[in-house]
Amino acid sequence: MTVLEFDSKFNQLSKLLQSFDYNLTKNMEDSKDLFQETAFRAMTNREKFRPGTNFKAWLFTIMKNIFINNYRKKVKANTIMDATDNQYFINSSSTLIPNRADSQIMMQELSRMIGELDDSIQVPFMMHFQGYKYQEIADDLALPLGTVKSRIFFARKELKDKINAQYDNIGKVYERSHAWEGRYSSNESFEEFSLN
Repeated sequence: MTVLEFDSKFNQLSKLLQSFDYNLTKNMEDSKDLFQETAFRAMTNREKFRPGTNFKAWLFTIMKNIFINNYRKKVKANTIMDATDNQYFINSSSTLIPNRADSQIMMQELSRMIGELDDSIQVPFMMHFQGYKYQEIADDLALPLGTVKSRIFFARKELKDKINAQYDNIGKVYERSHAWEGRYSSNESFEEFSLN
């Protein structure tokens, strides 16, 4: 493809590219930067485009990849790296964390409920909870994929039923506990600690 043909095709798609980049960035200045970067990359890599393939898809893929890379750079730039021995800077925020022992008790009760599940559904459920994919669980347990999915579903359903039976008024308990906190939050006996 000649430079003139390439430029002509690019100019025909520029309106679509501009609406796509604005849709990605939701910011006019960022969208202009993204369009400009896409145009630059497309022009410098035009010899990599294979004639007979979808030019529009090629350009949109370039734009999407640039957007994703820029997003990852922003996220990485916002990550706090603390090289001090005691991580003073990370731990020096002024965020208050409530001392909620009830959440620890609920986790212990949930672990007990999981332990009470039948092994046929508990094992696949725990493997899925630990991050294994359905196919990995099926291969490891020598079960069909559908069986693994249904056992995990039944484990979730049984846990949900147990939780609802144990905490039939959990919404009311939650509201009462927060009303209590609001009433007694100024009292010194209600412990909240700071990371300072």
